[in-house]
Amino acid sequence: MTEVLFICVHNAGRSQMAAALLDHHANGRVTVRSAGSEPADQINPAVVVAMQELGLDLSREFPKPLTTESVQAADVVITMGCGDACPFFPGKRYLDWELEDPAGKDVETVRRIRDDIDARVRALIGELMAPPA
Repeated sequence: MTEVLFICVHNAGRSQMAAALLDHHANGRVTVRSAGSEPADQINPAVVVAMQELGLDLSREFPKPLTTESVQAADVVITMGCGDACPFFPGKRYLDWELEDPAGKDVETVRRIRDDIDARVRALIGELMAPPA
């Protein structure tokens, strides 16, 4: 099974939303993890609210630290503004999604970011689930 790792700085917003959305849309066909290069103390409350609107509960999630092992285990590594903090391993597929950081933003702004991530996640699932050429 393909493993996808989403990485952002604090693992409190973008990467958490992406992981929850991929897990939801992939229906168990992909292993999903998220991490942060400098994990925060808690998930952004506006992110929790925005995800609850879609029926996805992040209230029990927590920011996790980025480890070399988590990157080594992943087939696809998607970074979201974490700069050079992510270790690079040959043979992995790396994508960088330029997304606005939801930190300190209102729920309206977080919804827009969430919807952008959702569109990217749906496209990614299409790529990951496509039959080999």
